[in-house]
Amino acid sequence: MREIVLDTETTGFDPLSGHRIVEIGCVELINHLPTGKVYHQYLNPERDVPEEAFRVHGLSQQFLSDKPVFAEVVAEFLEFLGESRLVIHNAEFDMKFINAELARLGFPALPMSRATDTVAMARKRFPGAQANLDALCRRFEIDNTHRTHHGALLDSELLAEVYLQLIGGRQPGFELGLNARSNTGTTTTLDRAARPPRPHAPTPEEAEAHAAFVAKLKTPIWLREPEGAAG
Repeated sequence: MREIVLDTETTGFDPLSGHRIVEIGCVELINHLPTGKVYHQYLNPERDVPEEAFRVHGLSQQFLSDKPVFAEVVAEFLEFLGESRLVIHNAEFDMKFINAELARLGFPALPMSRATDTVAMARKRFPGAQANLDALCRRFEIDNTHRTHHGALLDSELLAEVYLQLIGGRQPGFELGLNARSNTGTTTTLDRAARPPRPHAPTPEEAEAHAAFVAKLKTPIWLREPEGAAG
């Protein structure tokens, strides 16, 4: 099963107000585990980067000025996504920005039904607890000390680990191993050393004690005549 963990960084909160994507990061999962294949792209937003957004992700207008615009990378981006399910932290936010970029270029929107929202998963599993990425990393003891700013690829890599814990931890890895082994069509035979049978005969003392015990029983079941045998 292929899934894509996805995150974006933007110039603000609302694409309808003219805000744009400045970074996309994606991590490929197969059977819930990262394969090492990623997609990462900085984007020229074709506008200024407000100070409040810069404080979040550290991407300045000057740094982004020579990066490609979304129209130049859209084909490669959509090819990486394929038809796979998307795993996103606060999916509504990222999906509305991606779909706004696609709409500008005349591409059909990605349906929300493709997205698994890990914020909703976390709130359902831990009602009342913080559901942001840093809090979940602390809860699951995932090292995020290198996360000094939000970054689309780094956050996707951390979210892949969080997602694995939200769905039950490392058990999927065991399932993956079983599937990979069963698909090979090979079997393994273990060599076991033959052992001689162990004696189980009772000692004379044990046999005598058993006979004395049986003598005290009234009509033991093994001496009863089977039903229907008489006649």
